[in-house]
Amino acid sequence: MRKFHEAKTRGAPAVTVWGTGTPRREFLHVDDLADACVHLMELAPETYRAHTRPMCSHVNAGVGEDVSIRELAETMREVVGFEGEIRFDTDKPDGTPRKLLDVSRLATLGWTARTRLPEGLAQTYAWFLDHRDALRT
Repeated sequence: MRKFHEAKTRGAPAVTVWGTGTPRREFLHVDDLADACVHLMELAPETYRAHTRPMCSHVNAGVGEDVSIRELAETMREVVGFEGEIRFDTDKPDGTPRKLLDVSRLATLGWTARTRLPEGLAQTYAWFLDHRDALRT
């Protein structure tokens, strides 16, 4: 986000992203994470126990969908309003090919994320713009 914002304000012709852009990542908006935590804490203990096992009671909080780094960069370019090119530096590492959570247990317990990636990025960028001066100190 910062790279795209700074490129936009400088009028840079391009933003460089590490790797090929093909790895896939899952993103969960912080408000959705908080909502998932509250949802789980408000469940009746017997409901929670019916969907978990002792010593294996974790619940993944996520959206259950991923996007490629290329798709993320293109969405970020749109959200920020950067009109330049996105370049991928393939001399830099890609990292793990895919990071995606199995959120089926949380869905069975009645919760799914509400914030779509473009909306979450737009909300976060608006927050960044409102607070960027405070973030510099």
